[in-house]
Amino acid sequence: MRVIGEIPHSEFKITLYHWNNRYIIKLEKGHLEQTFKVDQFELTSEKEIHVLVDEVFLQKAGDRFESMEQAMAEALQKL
Repeated sequence: MRVIGEIPHSEFKITLYHWNNRYIIKLEKGHLEQTFKVDQFELTSEKEIHVLVDEVFLQKAGDRFESMEQAMAEALQKL
């Protein structure tokens, strides 16, 4: 797996990879992460990844992180 870049963001660590004919977008927040795989043939260049990772995409990812945090907190309360 080859790191092809990072996208600066105030809330998430966003790392871009290329591996096995796919681009991988990895978002990290604390102990949680989300990974998105895009077939390299869906894009005409690596630059298009930055078009995918827009404010709407990141807002929805933020909503998922909140849901993930809540699910983990609820699961941990069972212990």
